[in-house]
This record gives sequence, structure tokens and C-alpha cells, in this order.
Amino acid sequence: MASRPDELLTADVIDLAHDGRGVADLGGRRIFVAGALPGERVVLRAERKHRRVREAELVEILEPSKARVEAPCPYFGVCGGCDLQHLDYARQLEFKQRTLAEQLSRIGEVVPGEWLPTLTGPEWHYRRRARIGIKYVTAKERVLVGFRERASPYVTDMAHCRVLVEPFDRLPQALGEIVQASPLRQRIPQAEIAAGDAGGAIVLRVLEPPGADDRARLLELGQSLGVDIYLQPAGPDSVTPIGPDPQPLYYRLDAHDVRIDFEPGDFIQINARVNAAMVDAVIEAAAPGKADRVLDLYCGLGNFSLPLARRAASVLGVEGLGALVVRAARNAARNGIDNARFVTADLEGGEWPFFREAWDLVVLDPARAGAASAMAAMPRMRPRRVVYVSCHPGTLARDAGALVREHGYRLTSARVLDMFPHTHHVEAITVFDRDD
Repeated sequence: MASRPDELLTADVIDLAHDGRGVADLGGRRIFVAGALPGERVVLRAERKHRRVREAELVEILEPSKARVEAPCPYFGVCGGCDLQHLDYARQLEFKQRTLAEQLSRIGEVVPGEWLPTLTGPEWHYRRRARIGIKYVTAKERVLVGFRERASPYVTDMAHCRVLVEPFDRLPQALGEIVQASPLRQRIPQAEIAAGDAGGAIVLRVLEPPGADDRARLLELGQSLGVDIYLQPAGPDSVTPIGPDPQPLYYRLDAHDVRIDFEPGDFIQINARVNAAMVDAVIEAAAPGKADRVLDLYCGLGNFSLPLARRAASVLGVEGLGALVVRAARNAARNGIDNARFVTADLEGGEWPFFREAWDLVVLDPARAGAASAMAAMPRMRPRRVVYVSCHPGTLARDAGALVREHGYRLTSARVLDMFPHTHHVEAITVFDRDD
């Protein structure tokens, strides 16, 4: 059945796609609908057609799902920061485990021996790191500060954000008013925020240096929020505070007697409470012994390396960004840990000496692209156990298939981490044991 781009159609929603969109059945054809939930009967407007993917706009819900809830955020549906606020939270967790299981089965052809309980934290005010857009809109004659709109380059017109940690949750309006009053309102395109256990930072990307009046207003904003303001006129190395003696940024992993110090632009896990639970779970899963040599790939600032070193004979942390390697080594020294060392290596290319060594345990936390090179090296490293932390079920499933079908491991357990409540993002911990 053909349809015009502006035609209204009635359909039943039969599934939820891995990206959080509803999947509607339209006369045997499947169509993706943002905002729709399984079990609903809806009215749609056809939007655009790609080669084999068809999308539609949700116009009306004729029969709502019992799992539908009222989204508490007034910007939901426009803002691209969240896409599942309309789904009951318990169902969100079910959806994420189902997504992970489906990807492992379909792509990796593997099934975990055991599903462990999902690790969760606060539903709101959980995000301690974020990048938000700043845009002066001539037609509105004012500055907008917020996340990008859904499927759009435009900045959401928002005054506050329920997922940002306090006090950053009220930053959009406060920062927008300051930039609005600046002659540089069109020369400040974005802000990055980072919060530690004590204090926080706002890094403003500036295309021209602000004058004395702007700096004074920004300092006042920082003081009112209890955070430090930084300017970034060029690359990451150009980030500098505008006030004296900025507070050090750090977070603690109390169960492991570890403190991780970081800089405003460094990568840290978004959700502090889930990160702490994740580290606990990884250490418990790896179960390092006093004689074990551990390889921690994609180690960052030492989030896993340092707690592992408290229990193992030695840990080698490997990271692609040299600046993070330097700071990981400093974190080890600050914590009095002398059995962890760190090296810089591009793990997506090249033959590295550590890939030719034998390791008792391998822990890895790659980016979305996964860890194909590390998987290929497993027959040489031959760890008895691999603990794989993933932020992308598809590449995890691909790598899991390689470990199980090609390298003689079994998928012992899997569990979801809800690092990003009210979004479709699925993070996971999987444990693989060598069969022999």
C-alpha cells in the first residue's frame, strides 16, 4: 500500500526498536515511530523513506499502552537528551535487558549462562558530565542553552534540565541570561559541565576572548553555583580557569579506598552512583587473586585499574589518550598504588607487546566501536576470565561471538547497567570464562 508523504494512517504498534522508537505494523510493513509504545493504536503521518527504513510522525494515540506514563519534563519530545520518559521506568529496564539479549542472540549467536540483576541508580539528577549547545536565535532575539533537539541541529529552548546533577540542573536559564547580555552572544557556541564529589566546572567554548564585564558576570555565576568557570578558546589544551585557585575535581570509590582526580575535559562515567556500583561489580566478577596479572584495556583515568591493583599482583592499564595515561599514573601515585602502570596505545591498530603476553585476567571498557583487535589477541593472551564492559550492545555481541565461537570462551553472565535512565542507551557487564 503506497502512501503520500502527508497522508494520515492508522496502525498498531507491535514492538520497541533498539533505539527506543515504536515499531508499527502498517499492512505488513514495519514503520518506525518516535514516541509510540507497543500495544498502542496510533494515527501516523508518513515522513520520509530511506532504502529499507520508513519513518512516521506520531499524530494521535487512539489506544494508549498501560506502560505509558506522563513525561515529567516539559521539553520531552523536543529535546534529544531523553527518549523514553513516556515509558514506565520498570518497563525501561525490561526493554534494555531484552535489547541486550536480542543483540547477543542475533548478532553474536550467544546466550549468557546467567542474567544478573540490573544495576540502577537515581532516575533523575544523575548526569554529572554533559555538553550543551548555546545559540543566539535572531528571530527570537535571545540566547538558547540546552541539549540539541531530537533529530535536529537546533538547540532546545529550555530553562532547566531534570537529568543534570544539581546545581547544573538550573544552568540553561542562568547561563542563557549571561550570554544574552554579552556582546559575544554569537561567539559562544557550547558549554561542557563536569561535577566531582566536591565542586564542579563549566567550560565555555569561546571564539573570541570575553571582556572584563563578561568575565565578572561569569565569575558571579560560578560563585552562585559553587563551581569554577573555564574558557576554551582553541583545542582541549587551551582550557583555563577565569578565577584563581579552582577546586580540584575528583570522585571517590570508597569501597576500594580510591580517589580519582580528573580535569574538566576528561572522560568520566556519566552516572556517579551507577559507576561506583559498576566498579564493585567488575571487581567482584574479575575476582583477582594476589598472584594475578591483570590487563585493563581502555583504562581511562584508572577507574578499574586502581581498584583492581588493590587486589592483584600487578595491573597494566592501556589507553589511547596520552593525557589520560599521565593522569592515571598520577592517580596511582596519589593513592599509594605502586603495582599499576599505564601505557599509551591505539588499541584499534598495531601489534602491541602486551597482546603477546599471557594474562590471568583481562578487563576492557571500549568505546562504541568495540574491541575487535583485543578479541583477535585473546588466543595469545589466554586469560582465564574476560570482563567486558560495553556501551553498545551490537559491538559487544559481535565481540562476544568471536570469544565464544572462535576462541574457546563461554559467556558466563550478563547484566545491564542503567547508566542513562529515560534513554534507550544500554550499557552492560559481561563475563567470559575460558572453557579449559
